[in-house]
Amino acid sequence: MGRRLIMVRHGQTTYNATRRMQGHIDTELSETGRAQARRAAGLLRGAGIRRILSSDLERAATTAEAIGEVLGLEVRRDARLRETHLGEWQGRTGAEVDAELPGARAHWRHDASWAPPGGESRLDVARRARPVIDEEMAAWPEWEDAALLVVAHGGAISALTSDLLGFAVDQYPLLSGLGNGCWVQLTARPRYRPEAPAAGAAFTPETVGDAQWYLDGWNLGSTGAVEGNADMGEGSAR
Repeated sequence: MGRRLIMVRHGQTTYNATRRMQGHIDTELSETGRAQARRAAGLLRGAGIRRILSSDLERAATTAEAIGEVLGLEVRRDARLRETHLGEWQGRTGAEVDAELPGARAHWRHDASWAPPGGESRLDVARRARPVIDEEMAAWPEWEDAALLVVAHGGAISALTSDLLGFAVDQYPLLSGLGNGCWVQLTARPRYRPEAPAAGAAFTPETVGDAQWYLDGWNLGSTGAVEGNADMGEGSAR
């Protein structure tokens, strides 16, 4: 028993290919990115997905629609699933930011509470994205033994995964960058309670709001070394 959550990062964009940070800039998929979306759709065909949610930014929504077409499912867009707003860094390369603010991106990578000038921290992103999942937990009882697919962005998925797993602030950097067209899978189960060990077989209206999340896999669908992972500051929020 359990409720599976699969979160896919959008396919490659030209900004990804040139190591340029996007944030809320509404870019489109490259031809490589479209191929990655189609590949993800084929690999996820047998995953038991019954519902698809997507960031409203075009690179994520186009990826979601490619998957939805294969699975025969509609896509619902939600702006709360957007990538981290990178403020003054949006549209710039990592090298340009490093030349102006040496060490700033390293600090950002290692402190989830710190935000780029005019932007959001990973904690900010987790706070706006987490209610999307909580609302589905409360409103969709058919999720039991099925999968919800969320198509979003590397930084947003990393922040949301860290929040669902209950990471402390200093643990957020432990997740490596997520490759384009790759995904993470988690499973929610009723939280174990020593005083009632037999009560956790299935969610009830009383327990669904206090789920325990488990990490099943990270960077699934990767065919090898994931481009961008060496620099999480770019790989996770581009």
